[in-house]
Amino acid sequence: MVSGKRLREGGDSSMQQAEMTSWEGGILQVSVPMDPPLRQVNSYILTGPDGRITVVDPGPHKPEAELAWQAVLAELDLTWDKVREIVVTHHHPDHYGLAGWMQAASGGRVWMTERAHAEARMSWGTGASLNETLPQLFLRHGMPEETVQGVREHLESFLIQVTPQPEVSYIDTAAPFVLGGRAWRPLTTGGHAPGHVSLYEAASGLILCGDAVLPQISPNVGLQPGSDPQPLRTFMEGLRELRSLGVTRAFPGHRVPFTGFAERADSLLRHHEERLDTVSRLLEGGPLSGFAVCQALFRSRVSSAHQMRFAMSETLAHLTELVRRERAAEVEPAGDGIILYAALN
Repeated sequence: MVSGKRLREGGDSSMQQAEMTSWEGGILQVSVPMDPPLRQVNSYILTGPDGRITVVDPGPHKPEAELAWQAVLAELDLTWDKVREIVVTHHHPDHYGLAGWMQAASGGRVWMTERAHAEARMSWGTGASLNETLPQLFLRHGMPEETVQGVREHLESFLIQVTPQPEVSYIDTAAPFVLGGRAWRPLTTGGHAPGHVSLYEAASGLILCGDAVLPQISPNVGLQPGSDPQPLRTFMEGLRELRSLGVTRAFPGHRVPFTGFAERADSLLRHHEERLDTVSRLLEGGPLSGFAVCQALFRSRVSSAHQMRFAMSETLAHLTELVRRERAAEVEPAGDGIILYAALN
């Protein structure tokens, strides 16, 4: 790390902050404000030989994030036309949301994988289906209607954070991808988000890994209708692929850039194996709905619709993996039509 600087916009206690930190390899980290519980998402700036920049994961479209980026460009003595490209690692609003706004301001080209863009279209805008299909899935797995209604309202609140949506160019994952005048290897993994791309520079050992591997917190791995039917299996396969790289420092979507990348990937793999064992033991007491398992796993940590959506999707991802491994089975719905899971000996 070379230096850190905090930028402030506004003049009262609600002022927004964008903390910039310079790292080896010419990577500038920008912490962009977002909603709790995470509060900040990491964007990264890479500067090319011509002085124009690439922004990786610009953040959610919120007024405070706009102000943060305006302050960042002013501090760097850059104008919007210096933003050459915007790269999005995956379709979640805290990474993708500002891409359209930033494209409109700069004329920069927005890049993501084709699969990630398909997930964005499924989630928001004309023809989007997730706001209806995900609540229906949760109902079938035992979530009460009043809780589901909170999830519906939560999902609808995201639209403003991804508007306007960008015109997208697709990353060729079979070829090197040039950022900041350097060639990076795109690596797609799923589980947290289908089509998630990490960018690895073998010569330096640096990786821009989005939310594929995070320090201190576990990336959410969730089952969603119309998406990956085996998200936990996909996530764990991706971790095994990523851990084999010679990474010297990882630049994640949240928290601080870190070393010990392979060890962190191994820790996440162990975490999910332990979670699978925990769920399996819960089922030994008799068939349970997905919501009942979710309550047992996360009851003390869920205090909002946002957290409930993540907890329920992750619970279903683990139950689906237990079924795939033949450690559990879906039980024929009872008269109320709620799907149950039972342990297999």
